[in-house]
Amino acid sequence: MSYFPNRLMAAGGDYAEAYFDELTTAYGTVDRDAVTAAGALLAEAARARRTIFSCGNGGSAAIANHLVCDCLKGVRAGSSLAPRVHSLSSNVELITALANDFGVETMFSFPLESVGQAGDVLISISSSGTSPNIVKAIETARSLGMKTIAMSGFAGGASRELADISLHVDAQNYGVVEDVHQSLMHILAQYLRHTHLDDPSSLGSIKF
Repeated sequence: MSYFPNRLMAAGGDYAEAYFDELTTAYGTVDRDAVTAAGALLAEAARARRTIFSCGNGGSAAIANHLVCDCLKGVRAGSSLAPRVHSLSSNVELITALANDFGVETMFSFPLESVGQAGDVLISISSSGTSPNIVKAIETARSLGMKTIAMSGFAGGASRELADISLHVDAQNYGVVEDVHQSLMHILAQYLRHTHLDDPSSLGSIKF
């Protein structure tokens, strides 16, 4: 198998053109029915005042944290929803204490055991889908009666198989996978607002 980039490109514009082609292909691999299911699940959870948790490592942690911003501020503005959203990747003091004392694989599952409840939702974000702390978080969420949505890339790993809803990106480049995951985060957050606007007639005249 040949992975992108598989040749040298001297000009930045040429690299951008090839990267954009990779992105276009990657977007086409995302199961639209899975996106529909994820949107419905998140809308149901938000209306029921369930908590939506997110988690990820590295760049995926940034996406998990960004989700909180786009839901608590973006979704709520001008809509009937006030989602309860929390990123398990956001507390560096807790994360480092858990990693140091109990092991990296407990970083997300340990706090989830304390605050997660049946009916809540976990959104895991992992390019490989194999990160032990991500897999353990999904397993913990399922044991608590939570619903799970997994964003993955490459082969998808265990998180792709374990989650109730799999948002898989069939791409082999970390940047491309993370870009599509970021887009999926925006799509889901904007969809929630889109379908719960106080004044639907304002569509086209308000900023998303």
